[in-house]
Amino acid sequence: MPMPAPNRRPPRSATTLRAVFANRGVASMLFLGFSSGLPLALSSGTLQAWLTVRGASLEAIGLATLIGQAYVFKFLWAPLMDRIELPGLASRLGRRRAWLLPLQAGLALLLGAMAWSGIPETAALPSWLGAFAAHLSPAQARLLPVVLLAVALAFVSASQDVVIDAYRTDLLPPEQRGAGAAVIVLGYRLGMVVSGGLALWLAAEWLGWRGMYAAMGGLMALCMLATLWAPRPPAGLPAPSTLRDAVLEPAREFFGRPQAVALLVAIVLYKLGDAFAGALSTTFLIRGAGYSPAQVGLVYKSMGLLATIAGALLGGAWLARLGLWRSLMVFGLAQGLSNLAYWGLAVLPASLPLMAGAVGVENFTAGMGTAAFVAFLSALCDTRYSATQFALLSALSAVGRVYVGPLSGYLAQHLGWPGFYLFSVASAAPGLLMLMMLRRLIEQRDQPVRAAA
Repeated sequence: MPMPAPNRRPPRSATTLRAVFANRGVASMLFLGFSSGLPLALSSGTLQAWLTVRGASLEAIGLATLIGQAYVFKFLWAPLMDRIELPGLASRLGRRRAWLLPLQAGLALLLGAMAWSGIPETAALPSWLGAFAAHLSPAQARLLPVVLLAVALAFVSASQDVVIDAYRTDLLPPEQRGAGAAVIVLGYRLGMVVSGGLALWLAAEWLGWRGMYAAMGGLMALCMLATLWAPRPPAGLPAPSTLRDAVLEPAREFFGRPQAVALLVAIVLYKLGDAFAGALSTTFLIRGAGYSPAQVGLVYKSMGLLATIAGALLGGAWLARLGLWRSLMVFGLAQGLSNLAYWGLAVLPASLPLMAGAVGVENFTAGMGTAAFVAFLSALCDTRYSATQFALLSALSAVGRVYVGPLSGYLAQHLGWPGFYLFSVASAAPGLLMLMMLRRLIEQRDQPVRAAA
């Protein structure tokens, strides 16, 4: 007599994964991550390409990298956004989404304004901008409207990042935070692909620069639908009663630790070599190496982001085996040496396969370094104040990326592109030396994280 087929049930782990990733809250992180990633390139790399094509000087393009200062200083107004509830919207949407919806509307309007303004051939400025342009040359003055709008775009985008981070923390329970983080990173990278590689292709081949920025504004407006669809966090999460609760106690806890200042210096220096390599990369590939904007968009922007994702995933897997300190050292050394790939592009004849290889290597190692670096920031946070401390540390980590821009333009002008990229390799050394000094402290901070895993 044949035996009845056993009742096969899926493994418990598979059931758990399905329940987590099918969750509406986790799914909403994909769209909010896209909303977070979309504006970044439009005020940095893609804008840099627009300025380059419109004939801006290398010094002006280098100064334009200061547009992203809001990402460095966002921790200054983050407590106010945590403390203040917007009347009317907060009762309907909850504290976080009440902030998020108008911020997304502001981003869409600013992108539309950049499309409307454009970069004129001559400095035909409105009268209200006359005071700003009084001490500028005509070549610089014609860039002023779009640059000022880009500064506002970066400010509102950084504010949106603060709200999305807080919303994710409020919404997802501990068992869903890992899945939520993975999904939001995926959405963020997709947003950067759209506003980076795809945007450059659209501008060069189809819509033009102003039409492309208008299209990006339309996409940003659609992200408001995701905010309305995203679930409301559970009750019991009131706003901090005082600014002391929101700011002073987290700062006091961190600076009460031994070698707190040295840790902050290490955070700034760790990605310095990577920041130098990326500061003028778009301008280098177009003006220095001789590639077209369409080639840069399809190969550098898109393939580079995919390589970064692959590097981050592999770096995360190796992190569990190597431990935090060794991962920081190995990945940091790799991302510093990978800048030699751009030196190769500067001294060899232009070749698309060569550019693809160089971009892939540099972005892959940068992804590994980013995986270790994010784990480093997480290990430094006290669980009681993780949201505020992570905002402060992540903003501090952007110092190198923002402030190397003006210096990069000067160095590239005087050293030439080959010398500039050799300098970027050397600039990775101070961060590694700081990590060697802090080895014992970092390994101590890694102990609870690894034990919990």
